[in-house]
Amino acid sequence: MSDATTVAGAGVMEKYLSQTPSAPKDGDIVSGIVSAIGRARVYIDIAPVGTGLIYGREYMNARDILRKVNIGDSIDAKVVTTENEDGYIELSLKEARQALIWADAEAAVKNSTILSLEVKEANKGGLIIDWQGIQGFLPASQLSAEHYPRVSDGDKDKILTALNELVGKHLSVVMITADPKEHKLIFSEKGLQQKEEKEEKVNKYEVGNVIEGEVTGAVDFGVFVKLEPGLEGLVHISELDWGLVEDTKALYKIGDKVNVKVIEVKDDKISLSIKQLKENPWVAAARKYTKDQTVDAVVIKYNKHGALASIEEGVAGLVHVSEFETEEKLKSVLSLGNVYKFKITLFEPTEQKMTLSYKEANA
Repeated sequence: MSDATTVAGAGVMEKYLSQTPSAPKDGDIVSGIVSAIGRARVYIDIAPVGTGLIYGREYMNARDILRKVNIGDSIDAKVVTTENEDGYIELSLKEARQALIWADAEAAVKNSTILSLEVKEANKGGLIIDWQGIQGFLPASQLSAEHYPRVSDGDKDKILTALNELVGKHLSVVMITADPKEHKLIFSEKGLQQKEEKEEKVNKYEVGNVIEGEVTGAVDFGVFVKLEPGLEGLVHISELDWGLVEDTKALYKIGDKVNVKVIEVKDDKISLSIKQLKENPWVAAARKYTKDQTVDAVVIKYNKHGALASIEEGVAGLVHVSEFETEEKLKSVLSLGNVYKFKITLFEPTEQKMTLSYKEANA
């Protein structure tokens, strides 16, 4: 067998293995089709990895649901044992349903999903609410002004009497805590009001608006700017300046006044730009430079592809590592902060793309 055939065969095998689904592990949620139903057991085809089985205690825990299951139905279940003594993958429907419910709860917290839920009980601290079979708590402190118990002397029995009047009613709430380990759900009616107030504020702004704001924080990925009390927008690091920005805190400090431009309003969030209020340096560069021109440029940064060299403030191009034997050789020839001659080998100012050649300029 030739070397070429061996290499080709290895490539086919590698591709086959990469496309073969990995076997499920204990705790994984898997999907399958009900293939057979026996006495107090359900078989599930988990193609192409094997056959799953819900039986024994796991069947009894979910028997009310499984009695309604038919062959051909799709089921999500949690792997309890990857292979029992009979070769089946043992599954739990109840645990899978719990895992999926808690995943939904975490998504509801993240997205501030508005939920209309019935109050089941009341105690002196707040209200008990049921969500997908899980009991959650709505503290009295998180009730809206409309439903907050107005008890002048703070008498706990009177507070409980006022809260009991809400039992059986549906309240619009948002979930603010979902902790599957502690089996804890916390709801807020006040949080919904805050969300609505924020939506009202956000909706006043449109793409293109220019506002003076105040810097409230600088982080690795950008700068937060207060537009009005209770409303901030983010200037992503890529929108701070046309030039390379590596340290946002070196550019802006808390309390700085800045002019910002609204570039996106989405999902109650406002994205801002500072650089779009400045002249794009690539526009001026387009009038001064052309492909194949030899220029002076300062090396400003190394990356995995090579080095970045700037011909103007905010106009930089890549010097590819392939021009040098190794990355170490590139760094030994091109030092950060030094100016060298380069030839422009690609120049697309409208796309803000440029490549530079050290070799061709210094042949």
